[in-house]
Amino acid sequence: MATPKVIFLDAVGTLFGVKGSVGEVYQTLSQQAGVNASAQDLDKAFYRSFAAADAMAFPDIPPVEIPHCEYLWWLAIAKDTFQRAGILQEFSDFESFFEGVYQHFATSAPWVVYQDTLSSLKRWQHMDISLGIISNFDSRIYAVLDALDLRQYFQTITISTEAGAAKPDPFIFKTALQKHSCSAQEAWHVGDSRKDDLKGAQAAGLRGIWLKRTNQTKIQSPLLP
Repeated sequence: MATPKVIFLDAVGTLFGVKGSVGEVYQTLSQQAGVNASAQDLDKAFYRSFAAADAMAFPDIPPVEIPHCEYLWWLAIAKDTFQRAGILQEFSDFESFFEGVYQHFATSAPWVVYQDTLSSLKRWQHMDISLGIISNFDSRIYAVLDALDLRQYFQTITISTEAGAAKPDPFIFKTALQKHSCSAQEAWHVGDSRKDDLKGAQAAGLRGIWLKRTNQTKIQSPLLP
């Protein structure tokens, strides 16, 4: 198997994930705000709201306005989540509460780096393979990667809100490839979504590797320990 020039990776669900569940994080923060909440109900509601949302990409939006667009996108999902869970009305000022939630997810507190992440990144680094991130996350990813001490491993970071297209759109993959002056045939993309990562990468001409992650799952590749 030919060694790739570049390996791109997804972020959330591939390099790191939420500690426990989104519902558990929301429950803890809600209780701190004086609102009782069910982690299970919030988790189910979140994934339904997330699945129903439009792609987080803002083509033709000036870069200076992107952070605000990201914030409003997540605010709409959060409102819908708490509405579905039946507790939105219990907050006296939900938007103030959400500001704290939004900032919380820009820190290391709600995240955990998977056990195989660092060993994989270090091995690829020692093999002189360039590394990049292709993610449908928002611009908080830079702060999160710094907080988790992961940013040092990546030459490039390409996110949907800045590219103007979200995975599985081939455009975001092409945008990332251009940053490395690399052809699609010379690159791999690894991610936990069969649709966004595997199929999206393949449609753009990259080798796609689907990481169906469990606690013990590792990418099935001879380039991994």
